[in-house]
Amino acid sequence: MTNTQKKYGLAIHTTSPELGLAVSNFGKDTRFKTWNLGRDLSTHLHQKLQEFMPPQTWQDLSFIVVAKGPGSFTGTRIGIVTARTLAQQLDIPLFAISTLATIAWSYKQESQNLSVQMRGQKGQLFTAIYQLGEMSLNPVLVDTLMNPVAWKEMLANLGNSYHLIQVENSLGKSVVSLLELAHLEWGKGNRPHWSEALPFYGQNPV
Repeated sequence: MTNTQKKYGLAIHTTSPELGLAVSNFGKDTRFKTWNLGRDLSTHLHQKLQEFMPPQTWQDLSFIVVAKGPGSFTGTRIGIVTARTLAQQLDIPLFAISTLATIAWSYKQESQNLSVQMRGQKGQLFTAIYQLGEMSLNPVLVDTLMNPVAWKEMLANLGNSYHLIQVENSLGKSVVSLLELAHLEWGKGNRPHWSEALPFYGQNPV
């Protein structure tokens, strides 16, 4: 199969106990599935990938995207390692996209600017702020670990112009948004090398 015939993207979301996988040709063929695997996610990831892929094959893929964190340290690490290995073996681009950006994009129908927070250790928060454009998500504040008081003050200064999203533990269901964000970057001509995909741990969220 030539590169011009490859037309699918694969998304891997492992930053929470809920594994999310999605594959799409960005036309009429989009599939996704989630599994609540808990601590068994790292053990079963490869098996779930093998079960999920058919009828598509690895050679059908134009690119892979993985959620890079923040999130579970172990889950994020195994997702990044698996995605890098696959992209290297298949010689295709690999996108690594923020967990918080993925959650924000899943609210794109809100037509509002978005602030996102997720619990971290020791009472800290992972935070980000985004402006929604036409088919774009523009970071105003990139993923930042912040204490709740400082975050509250920042939100107060923003007023009511930003819709606050409080991220819960089950993140796998946002895997389609992860794939959509990567496809937007693909459409811009971005082709990141697998070696550029690095995790964002910050601190290990609870």
